[in-house]
Amino acid sequence: MPEGADAILVGRRRREQPAGPRATSGARGSRPLAALAVVFTLAQLALVRPVLGLGWDEIVYVSQVTSHHPAAFFSAPRSRGVSLLVAPVASWSSSVPLLRVYLALLSGIALYLALRCWRGLFPTRVLVVGGALFASLWMTLFYGPQAMPNYWVAIGALISVGCFLRARAERSSPGVLWGLAAGAALMAWMRPTDAVHVAVPLLVLALVRRHARLLLVLVAGLAAGAVPWVIEAYTGFGGLGERLAEASRIQGGLGWHIAVDDQLRSLGGRALCRPCTGPMPTPLVTLWWFALPVLAGLGLAVAVRAGRAGRTLVPLACAATAALPYLFMIGYAAPRFLQPAYALLAIPVADALWHLVRTPRGTWRPVAAALVALCLAGHLAAQLAVLHGAVSRNIDSRRDWDRTADALHRLGVRPPCLLTGHEAIPVGYYTGCSSGATSGNNENITVSGILRTADRLPVAHLAPAGGTPPRYARSWPVHRISDLDVRVAPGP
Repeated sequence: MPEGADAILVGRRRREQPAGPRATSGARGSRPLAALAVVFTLAQLALVRPVLGLGWDEIVYVSQVTSHHPAAFFSAPRSRGVSLLVAPVASWSSSVPLLRVYLALLSGIALYLALRCWRGLFPTRVLVVGGALFASLWMTLFYGPQAMPNYWVAIGALISVGCFLRARAERSSPGVLWGLAAGAALMAWMRPTDAVHVAVPLLVLALVRRHARLLLVLVAGLAAGAVPWVIEAYTGFGGLGERLAEASRIQGGLGWHIAVDDQLRSLGGRALCRPCTGPMPTPLVTLWWFALPVLAGLGLAVAVRAGRAGRTLVPLACAATAALPYLFMIGYAAPRFLQPAYALLAIPVADALWHLVRTPRGTWRPVAAALVALCLAGHLAAQLAVLHGAVSRNIDSRRDWDRTADALHRLGVRPPCLLTGHEAIPVGYYTGCSSGATSGNNENITVSGILRTADRLPVAHLAPAGGTPPRYARSWPVHRISDLDVRVAPGP
């Protein structure tokens, strides 16, 4: 028995001895990723600023869980993921700065965890540069601290693809499988249709290579995240097909639409390009967009030469399927739509950049390194300039909503109340009122419902100055607030 006990102890020591160096090496590899996440978080707080008021879409998501404002109309394309994400703060506090800080911290932690999922697939230096490329885009910094879904779809995409690739190599690692399921669920929780687009190459690869366990885990994750959306489709929209059809109608009818030029125009800092008219941004702002496919192709060539094509080809394929619907199937654009594609492209692009500046032996190419550094500095400067303009414009527009709300309060329109007409959802939120529409994408009330409400509560209709009001509001007294004509129903 002593020999048996000694054998157990010796075996245990042998297993434990390598753990120390590996753990130390792992900690060292994690520190640059953690430092990147900290810088990303601080940059959001410094550049976007927690005082930025809630935007239109944020109001819809946040109002679903807050007890301080009536819930805005929740249309078919939306999913409840963002509402649940902000619930730990928004359910008990109406403080926008507190919500911004919470989301900035959460987005930094999420970026760190997502990049960790790729360790072992690429060197740490590639992951740091790839993460920095994605984190420094103006739309990533702008939307990181906002209650919007696209950044979180991008994080879920990074987690899913990284864990999928690792699971193929580490078949006995249950943690990686849990990561794959969690990443898929996060994507579907935020935007089920985007999750499917990202996951198509993973599903096909799992089927072709007969990775039954990976296929089961991936499908289970997608299903778990999409269950609330599907249930709501049957309880609130008449079925899954009806909800998808309504979502397509609201988005202008999904089909063959070339929106590449719209996406280019939106890169100049436009949160939503609908309709997308006006001049193109300066080439300094759009040059990186044209460089992306070139660098991604170079990254694939480097991977093929190094005998690791799979770990580069898979994220490129997922980025392509994530981007295609927003480039060729929708009639408008917003830069945030392509965030999942940008996140997945960032790592192969970073791999290509390192190949440009260093030889296979690890020595620097001084001229190439200087040129790459100069281009990256110019790109960063352009992104920060666009970010500054976007933040300034949004601060002004949201202050306008706040000033309009103050003027409405002076006219006697105070909670509980109802607003209809132009920008009724955001102005209603800032005023503390419910919002109603008798037609359009946010239709949720009838004319008779508005008139019945006016018998009990303050009701006002908003229209652009000089605009034609609806018939039910034509006899109401009109007041000019900024560039709006506000008609207030006679008191009950």
